[in-house]
Amino acid sequence: MPIRGVEWTSLIDYPGQICTTLFFGGCNFRCGFCHNTPLVLAPARLSLIERGQLLAKLKERSELVPAICLTGGEPTLDPGLPTFIADLKKLGLMVKLDTNGTQPQILASLLADGLLDYVAMDIKGPKKKYSQIAGVPVDTNTIQDSIDLLKRAAPAYEFRTTVVPGFLNAADIVTVGQELAGAKKYVLQQFRPAHPLLDPKLEQQPPYSNDFLYQIAAPLTAYVDTVEVRC
Repeated sequence: MPIRGVEWTSLIDYPGQICTTLFFGGCNFRCGFCHNTPLVLAPARLSLIERGQLLAKLKERSELVPAICLTGGEPTLDPGLPTFIADLKKLGLMVKLDTNGTQPQILASLLADGLLDYVAMDIKGPKKKYSQIAGVPVDTNTIQDSIDLLKRAAPAYEFRTTVVPGFLNAADIVTVGQELAGAKKYVLQQFRPAHPLLDPKLEQQPPYSNDFLYQIAAPLTAYVDTVEVRC
């Protein structure tokens, strides 16, 4: 359970809930626009959160903060994840998982065991650009397996894309919408060029305007039930 950070109270990480956000160290992607550089590149340099003390504090706060968001990094790389989530569920907590979708077999097991209440899966872009944006070779068949699984089996879910100029344009977003056809919810997220990013050059990249994001979101309702823009 390589949890390397805690945000004790968040109003934005779990839709409709006050949550505690737990940050897992380590990731198998190298997205240049990632804000969690230390978690991705050097998680061992960050303090390791002790499991027993963490669970005790979460239990103590559970009436006021009834939900947990597991993010990273990539939580599904941790072999201890199912046991840890089971411990959270024993405390009566709702659990949201943020994932890049590269471990569909782990997702399938967690969903089959009733351990997840909400899943947010990052969609980096259209399949043809996936490896370029993720910064590593990506098997998009695996990504598709996770997409299909969430559509079929997740109690609640969203797909989400950070719209980064230079990587994605309006046509790319329409393609993603088509590739997600039939999904319940798709979120476009504003790119924020804040220090530190995994690729420092992107810290100088101006984001698209918020108006542009709303403009490119409009056609997506032809493919997805609900489209949201987060600026």
